[in-house]
Amino acid sequence: MYWRIYGTIKGMTNQATTRRVKRSFTLTPEVAAFVTETRQRKRAKSDSEALVLLLREAMLEAKLRQIDAAYKEYYNTASEEELAEQSQWAEMAGPNIMADIESTEAEL
Repeated sequence: MYWRIYGTIKGMTNQATTRRVKRSFTLTPEVAAFVTETRQRKRAKSDSEALVLLLREAMLEAKLRQIDAAYKEYYNTASEEELAEQSQWAEMAGPNIMADIESTEAEL
């Protein structure tokens, strides 16, 4: 029984440490208060978890900005022929795709 419990605890500890990197930061009082407020609002278990949530949101926003910039770059550099072809595809597939999405959402 002891080996089983010890192995489980040791395994859990190893697993947790491999997914996290321990870091130490000095924060301004305003930032620390914001992290604490975020912890309470998001019901995070700790300030560290709240900080991870905030950073993940920032990472997602940065990624979405990159994708948006790539779309803009594509459409700013695409030829009239390519844009016309895109428009034709949108006309053929657009309404069907939206109908499929709406029917799927209604089923949920």
